Amino acid sequence: MAQRVIIKETGAPGVMQIEEVDLAPPGEGEVQIRQTAIGLNYMDVYQRSGYYPMETPSPLGLEAAGIIAAIGDGVTGLSVGDRVVYGGVLGAYASERNAPAARVLKIPDGISDDVAAAALMKGMTVEYLLERTYKVQPGDKVLFYAASGGVGQIAGQWGKHLGAEIIGVTSGPENCARALEQGYAHAIDRKTEDIAARVKEITGGAGVPVVYDSIGKATYETSMACLATYGMFVSFGATTGEAPAVKPSELQHGGSLYFTRPTLANYVGARADLEHSAGRVFEMILAGHVTVNINQRRPLAEVAAAHTDLEAGTTTGSTILLP
Repeated sequence: MAQRVIIKETGAPGVMQIEEVDLAPPGEGEVQIRQTAIGLNYMDVYQRSGYYPMETPSPLGLEAAGIIAAIGDGVTGLSVGDRVVYGGVLGAYASERNAPAARVLKIPDGISDDVAAAALMKGMTVEYLLERTYKVQPGDKVLFYAASGGVGQIAGQWGKHLGAEIIGVTSGPENCARALEQGYAHAIDRKTEDIAARVKEITGGAGVPVVYDSIGKATYETSMACLATYGMFVSFGATTGEAPAVKPSELQHGGSLYFTRPTLANYVGARADLEHSAGRVFEMILAGHVTVNINQRRPLAEVAAAHTDLEAGTTTGSTILLP
């Protein structure tokens, strides 16, 4: 019997339930994966809470690594025994599951299952943000929120490798120190410092060409105030609620600004884009440019506690769940 997490209604972490199921053989185009590590992402919180509407009952979780146990008809390029990882496939909170082979990737030698599960979606998020949404150039001063989180820690290291001067926003002196260790050139404590004033100080009054904002409603005005002329506001999350509607005149008067709300699903929707993005993540890890810090490990049975901690902002780096 396989175990999986389901929700019968959206809401607080307590709505998640673990159930046992008889797992059917993989269907056409599917592989069956015996999972070894499950990634935890804020998208899981959005779905569980109902912020992103979904039909219930529903499984949860989007990212995991494991070993292929069986192959369905029509699958090529994958074999029983391969170590694999996937992201963006609902139902990852499980001990075993069937998944579409088109979204499954082999894990390169030199990368553990734990690291693959913790890094794939967060790493691909950083890849598309820094290399495709706004292509960060050497010498760019870049503002990135939630610098001590899983995505933020990867972004600091990745941005430093690209030659950028990354300014991280986090909370408390310990997290600021941690951000500096993860490649950030500057760390701003949002609890005690004026973010916009510090950015203007660091940039000599010019502002930054790009802000990567995963916070949303609470930081919108501050982020806009940090942008240089022709700057780009990249809103890629909403942990405090959705950013307000943007008036065209506000972009005009702010300095001919740009505003975009990208999503990973679009940037890795095509198989070629998925392979490119994941390939860059694996490349950065294997080359030593990015270290994935798994600072929390919990059994799958403690998934509610893991969600509670993530929402409370008490986690750092990445969290994985162990089936």
